[in-house]
Amino acid sequence: MDIDSPIDLRAVFEVIDSAEVITFRFVTMPHRLLFDTRHNEMEGPLLRLVPRAASPEERLKTIKQMRPRFRLPEKISSVWWPKHVHSLADFGAWDRILRRIGSSGYPQIADRAADVFREMEFKERVEVYNAITGAGYHDLWVRAC
Repeated sequence: MDIDSPIDLRAVFEVIDSAEVITFRFVTMPHRLLFDTRHNEMEGPLLRLVPRAASPEERLKTIKQMRPRFRLPEKISSVWWPKHVHSLADFGAWDRILRRIGSSGYPQIADRAADVFREMEFKERVEVYNAITGAGYHDLWVRAC
């Protein structure tokens, strides 16, 4: 069940290569991948799976709580990823993220990225299972017997 929506990879890669803070939104799960590329001599980039925010203000508040040493970002770029999580790797976007992390001088963050990817795949599997079994979902049509 992969979604057959086109992806402008050049635009996605440009965002990964240049944006300060990026959220990846997935069609298969409500969580977001937050990639905060900012770093200094005390703290490296942040790559974390976060819950969906109700508003941009809520996302900024969350970022400030997670990254108190940094000013609020002027802009948060958002990438809509209309495919399964594993396709981030298949299309080269995940490698691009890892390269950006690697260029920051904090290789241990790139090492932890594998855990983030596994967590995303797990959460996606749980969400697909819940959709199939109806857990947390409502029927649109009810079959009359």
